Amino acid sequence: MEEAESQDLTQEDVPTENIFIAPSIHEADILAGVSYTHHSPIPQLIRDHLSSIECVLGVDEAGRGPVLGPMVYGLLYLPLTQHTTLLAQTHRFDDSKVLKPQVRSNLMHAICTPGTDLFQNCGWATRVMSARDISAGMLKPAGVYNLNAQAMDATVQLIKDVFAQGVNVKEIYIDTIGKADVYQKKLERIFPTTMITVAEKADSLYPCVSAASVCAKVTRDAALEVSHQAYSSSDTPADEPKASGADTWGTGYPSSAKTVNWLKEHMDPLFGWGNECRMSWGTAKDMLEAKGNGIKVEWPDVNDDEQARRMTDFYITTSAMEVDDEPDDELATWYGKPVPASTF
Repeated sequence: MEEAESQDLTQEDVPTENIFIAPSIHEADILAGVSYTHHSPIPQLIRDHLSSIECVLGVDEAGRGPVLGPMVYGLLYLPLTQHTTLLAQTHRFDDSKVLKPQVRSNLMHAICTPGTDLFQNCGWATRVMSARDISAGMLKPAGVYNLNAQAMDATVQLIKDVFAQGVNVKEIYIDTIGKADVYQKKLERIFPTTMITVAEKADSLYPCVSAASVCAKVTRDAALEVSHQAYSSSDTPADEPKASGADTWGTGYPSSAKTVNWLKEHMDPLFGWGNECRMSWGTAKDMLEAKGNGIKVEWPDVNDDEQARRMTDFYITTSAMEVDDEPDDELATWYGKPVPASTF
């Protein structure tokens, strides 16, 4: 379990209604528990002048602490000359936690709508890190792939993808993971020709990070709602309206009473939950391991000498079959004499 699980519930985590379904929502992948990346087309203005237009890029995440749903990294870039005027002054982007859900949704809709100034100037991307893959990394028996490492790899790959498209990124701003100075030095070694700033609360300091946080948050909200469809379709009678994920399982955070109640009501004693749950979170592990709740499975130890036997241990050697130089038993050699283990 990561320290992220203990984060307090903030306005960012208030259940959202009328969520905008952005192009970053790949329903089949979400329901299958598959992590994936989505990139918007490069804005025409930037694509026509790839080498001459210098861009600024921001990265932020949403959903680090929940026990339900993915963690989403968002990225947004635009011309340096438009950084403050377009994002901060015209559209008043801010940390997604202080924006009302409907405001976030409207901003994301504008980013995705052809003809708007945001669509014409801004490129964006998201990396949806599924609950299943997060848990698989954190529960590895050896060489644990912790949440910080997964988050940094997602950040680096998103930025590399933008560079690979030929976008002339000159400045990068990122909300920190852990110690800001350590994280910044790592990124500077990977992107040595770009000015990089890693800071706490970057989503409230730099407009491009604010915009990236909106992309991440709106995508996570919609992904959580898609995951809920698998349950609402089976739990709700055909003649009744289907409840939203926010109404049924709350925000997905361990501090949400609705989330905890939903986990208790939908826990399978052997398999736990579906792809929407982070099995590595203490909330889920404690429920499964509580007396009388889950079924305990004993897995053989692959390092146990008695368990780890070779295939050749089951072969019958010639010496074992020949006793006192007596001739071979006719039935024992019916299909030919066994090959000695030394042959292998």
